[in-house]
This record gives sequence, C-alpha cells and structure tokens, in this order.
Amino acid sequence: MYVFIYVTTSDIDEAKSIGRALVEERLAACVNIFPITSIYRWEGVQEDNEGAMIVKTTSERVRETMDRIKQLHSYEVPCICVFAVERGNQEYLKWIEESVMKE
Repeated sequence: MYVFIYVTTSDIDEAKSIGRALVEERLAACVNIFPITSIYRWEGVQEDNEGAMIVKTTSERVRETMDRIKQLHSYEVPCICVFAVERGNQEYLKWIEESVMKE
C-alpha cells in the first residue's frame, strides 16, 4: 500500500532539510514542499508562517519515516499524519515503491 504523510515544519528551510534527508535515505520517493499560514492552539492561540510537506512512501516504510522525521524536526510535538492512497496512476505508484526499496 502507498501512503502520503502530511508534515508541518517551522519554515521552508526545515522542510527542505527533512525532505532531502528522507529522499536521500530512500524513505520517500518524493516530497512536495509549500508555504502555509497556520493558526493553532499552543500556549495560547498562535499564528505563524510555516512549511508543509507531503511525503510519498509505502506503508512498509511509514514507521521508519515517521521516526526519522521526529529525529530531524525542531518541534516538540510535530504534525505528522499518514493518509492511505486508495487508488492512483499505477505507473506512478510503482515508481514510489521502486524509489523506497532498500538497496
């Protein structure tokens, strides 16, 4: 099965750093990064510009990927949410699987 992992970060630079590590370590086939504005409750109501990532991987690599994100992340409690991909372009999904295979 294939999954997308949604992650927010302190800024785009942190997202790029985490994303590059995940792809280099074959935990992710691809990471999409984009700027977001977040309003959230943490020690009161906060509003910040953050980075967000969509990490594309397989269900077999989820635990390792989440653990690695936590190691690299600056937040005490980072947003890391996993969404199952029910359907998709089979060629694309095969590419994800091949990209995260352990060597």
